[in-house]
Amino acid sequence: MSKTLTGTVAIVTGASSGIGHATALSLAERGASIALVARRQDRLDSLVSEIEAAGGTALAVATDVSDREQAEAAVQKTVERFGRLDILVNNAGLMILGPFADADVDDFERMIAINQKGLLYLTKAALPYLTKSAGDDVRGVADIVNISSIAGREAWGGYGVYAMTKFGVNGFTEALRQEITQSHVRVGVLEPGAVDTELVSHNTDEIAAGIAAFPEGKQKLLSEDIADGIAYMVTRPRHTSIGELWIMPTDQA
Repeated sequence: MSKTLTGTVAIVTGASSGIGHATALSLAERGASIALVARRQDRLDSLVSEIEAAGGTALAVATDVSDREQAEAAVQKTVERFGRLDILVNNAGLMILGPFADADVDDFERMIAINQKGLLYLTKAALPYLTKSAGDDVRGVADIVNISSIAGREAWGGYGVYAMTKFGVNGFTEALRQEITQSHVRVGVLEPGAVDTELVSHNTDEIAAGIAAFPEGKQKLLSEDIADGIAYMVTRPRHTSIGELWIMPTDQA
């Protein structure tokens, strides 16, 4: 595989499993040094070992992105270790579904805190360093990729608060793109359809089983499929910016 990201540094949130784990491996294979941001230290340490065994470089930064101080510290630790920041992948997310009338207020506050506030905290803290990297001669460009969802394009009953968070991610991403992309800090959103990850695990057994079976008998995306899309976005030539990428299972039309 071509080392198209050699000399760059990436932060990947939600790196302890699923899309984040696959993305960290994918970007490391392309030569980027990776700061792995998530709450589960043991999983991060294991991923660091996996990346280093393959000849890459990684740093585990145990972080609750919904805590502003921790999110800001994650960016600082990354820059202190690697000296720069070129790519931010805001992937950390929480999905708790069910009828709104029965919703636990604590659950939807957690979704807002992680899916929206955490993304904002990381982006705000990272932006000065991304802007600096976009102006140097390593690539002359930097990237922010926000992971949204098909639920940020289309709403369904039972997905209300989750959809609100993801519609918000889409809106913020487009606004930020208009503000900063001409400075060669590219901003894009990736919206996956059904992906076989742990995202459903925070739901009741009944809801989780229903999601796992949807669409019945059809094939979901793999985390690696989304990681491949992220890698595509951040490895485009300097003059090319992918503002939105929508990836769906072929069976989920």
